[in-house]
Amino acid sequence: MKRFKELTKGIMRENPILVIMLGLCATLACSTNANDAFGMGIAFSFVMVGSNVVVALIRKIVPGQIRIPVFIAVISTFVTIIDLSIQAYQPLLSRSLGVFIPLIVVNCIVMGRAEAYSSKNTVLDSFLDGIGMGIGFTVIITLIGIIREILGEGTITLSLLGLKDKINVVEGIAGLINNFAAAVGLGNIHVAPDWYPSVLIFILPPGAFLVIGFLMAFHHRLFPKE
Repeated sequence: MKRFKELTKGIMRENPILVIMLGLCATLACSTNANDAFGMGIAFSFVMVGSNVVVALIRKIVPGQIRIPVFIAVISTFVTIIDLSIQAYQPLLSRSLGVFIPLIVVNCIVMGRAEAYSSKNTVLDSFLDGIGMGIGFTVIITLIGIIREILGEGTITLSLLGLKDKINVVEGIAGLINNFAAAVGLGNIHVAPDWYPSVLIFILPPGAFLVIGFLMAFHHRLFPKE
């Protein structure tokens, strides 16, 4: 049960975005669409798990005076691996995310967990902590990306999952409603106004703050602080 809590705390009660509120720069910049957000989440999770495990392995042999530079070197190694891998296998994603992949090196969540948790706990517990934090970050940043893209452009982009074309959510919903309306004899229903695809505030930084704020409020409603 204790280890199950270590795994799930980062997903819900100690979510790095909605509760700890660290790493918001990457969250704001890389969540303009679902595909970029999901890609950043995967990259972050890889670095989070790898650095947590290595820091836990070396925690007893690294002198306290140099632990921070050592942690940075460990994190940088995993960031370099994932950055080069994305450049090789997902060049479009690499160009889209740009400098924000290398900036995972100084992400407060990764460094914070290395210093506050992995350097004081076992390898297994640190691994579970990294998995939980990675899943929590990926789920929320992807959700933010989906919401922002739907509200901002009316589409969902998920090329990382093999979907090469954007899914036009607004047209899809409108088609379903119109088909139902026609079947019951209501005629054609105009679902979305003509200006809907131009609500660009949601793919700009102010829109990101709005979406994160509403998600934080919803999360705090579900999990009120004790």
